[in-house]
Amino acid sequence: MNAIDSKLLEEIADLHEIPQGAYNIRKNGEKAGRRSTDNIEIKTKSDRPGIDIIVKPGTKGESVHIPVIITDTGLNDLVYNTFDIGEGSDVLVVAGCGIHNPGKDKARHDGVHNFVIRKGARMRYVEKHYGEGEGTGERILNPKTIVEIEEGGYAELELVQIGGVDSTKRSTEATVHKNGHLIITERMMTAGKQFAESEMIVELVGENAATQIVSRSVAKERSQQMFYPRVAGREKCRGHVQCDAIIMDQAQVRAIPEIAAYHEDAQLIHEAAIGKIAGEQIIKLMTMGLSEQEAEDTILQGFLK
Repeated sequence: MNAIDSKLLEEIADLHEIPQGAYNIRKNGEKAGRRSTDNIEIKTKSDRPGIDIIVKPGTKGESVHIPVIITDTGLNDLVYNTFDIGEGSDVLVVAGCGIHNPGKDKARHDGVHNFVIRKGARMRYVEKHYGEGEGTGERILNPKTIVEIEEGGYAELELVQIGGVDSTKRSTEATVHKNGHLIITERMMTAGKQFAESEMIVELVGENAATQIVSRSVAKERSQQMFYPRVAGREKCRGHVQCDAIIMDQAQVRAIPEIAAYHEDAQLIHEAAIGKIAGEQIIKLMTMGLSEQEAEDTILQGFLK
């Protein structure tokens, strides 16, 4: 690993060294390092690029890191990862992709992650995307996440785009069964001429299934964002969708939350808000000694937490 690799891993996975526990690091379409543990097995797929991550039932307090980094211009990387989170387990999964594009051609990563959260299992999933590089070539990331939560299961997805990505199309699909619970938190910032699209569909198919979706974004300069979160309640269930965005300069933001009830005891709520930074907030921080730019940055950082 060179200095660029280390910086990318720090940005997307908070890694300063080889992680404890299970991990699989992918660089420029190839395996760069791997370790399984007694309770978490990582295997290479035999039919297509990607890995299978198998968490044994009852595993608790363990983590698996699966970051992807790209440092070659012109690379088009595609990977399929499958996760089996064993019954009664409680684990952390840290993913994400960082692109350093030094040239004029596009660098692209498409990742398809398929999760099964077994009965009574709990998983926290963190996925961060980041782009940089002195080249003029685009940095493109298109993640797809598919989640099935069995009875009494719990999944928390933290989906973050932290800067430098020219184009992204994110797709999230989830099915939640009886007494299952899904929380999705999405945070995104775009600038320049960047484009970001996020589409979600959560199907609440079991009695007392529940979901909460919170999307927060900042759009600067001439960037464009589109959010389309949807929740369908097909049993007695609860769902809440919230989209909040700060718009600046000549940016454009569209938020289209949708809820659909197919059962009389489905309780579903959606809300969306788009606006600019309130002037009084900036003035208040400036009276505390911050410059206007520092005040603006502080507000945006707090909004995206």
